[in-house]
Amino acid sequence: MTELNGQVAVVTGAGSGMGRETALLLAGSGATVVIVGRRPDPLEELRAEIEAAGGAAVIDVADISADGAAEALIARVAENVGPIDILVNNAGSSSSVLNPLWLAEDEWRAVIDVNLTAVFLLSRAVLPGMIERGGGTIITVSSLAAVTPNLLGGAAYGAAKAGVRNFMTFLHATFRGDGIRAITVLPGEADTPILDNRARPPRPDERANMVQPVDVARAVHLAATLPPRTVLQEVIVAPTRQRDVSGDLEISRWLGAPEGARPAQEESA
Repeated sequence: MTELNGQVAVVTGAGSGMGRETALLLAGSGATVVIVGRRPDPLEELRAEIEAAGGAAVIDVADISADGAAEALIARVAENVGPIDILVNNAGSSSSVLNPLWLAEDEWRAVIDVNLTAVFLLSRAVLPGMIERGGGTIITVSSLAAVTPNLLGGAAYGAAKAGVRNFMTFLHATFRGDGIRAITVLPGEADTPILDNRARPPRPDERANMVQPVDVARAVHLAATLPPRTVLQEVIVAPTRQRDVSGDLEISRWLGAPEGARPAQEESA
């Protein structure tokens, strides 16, 4: 496929999961993909896979939540690769403590920095060039935690993902007349490495029925490859089968609680 020939796409959090699959699909459609992440080894492996399939990829090792990192990344890409046509805000993280009763302020801020502030800074950095050229696509991977927040994702994650959904809607309303497409993808429970950090990591049989990273990547790819006249403003990608998460929610409720915080009847249950 060649829908994106000559275009430059930046994908954050490209080292694994949804970001990795998204980079593969965009490169397969002809885009030069700048793959961004904190760990060089997975990015090297991804670049090799893209190039073996005849695509083009450029590695940029960066922590987008660090001071000045978002603006510096966009400046590097513009100088060394070319004008950015597509920005995929995919990088994300959740807190280890999920209940706001026990959640430390520094952990709250860290989640907000990656999931919300970095999206704002990266989007702000690409907007002037896109407006000047008369078009561009900004796609942000949010979460259904933005719509129905709970203890699986945690307080900070849900708030951040709701924030980026709101921000993408703002960009769409404000800059659509400039040819800017601002798109939110909202995955439901997905089988990504972030699940390994859950209070109770799901079993393989549970993960098999979840949304897979490539499913989300296909939604991103569709949004990016539609004609510029059309925008998929918001896309929900959810599991067909809904599993019972009541036990997981209860475990998550007490994760990080101080000694003696849990009622006696709960501890003996």
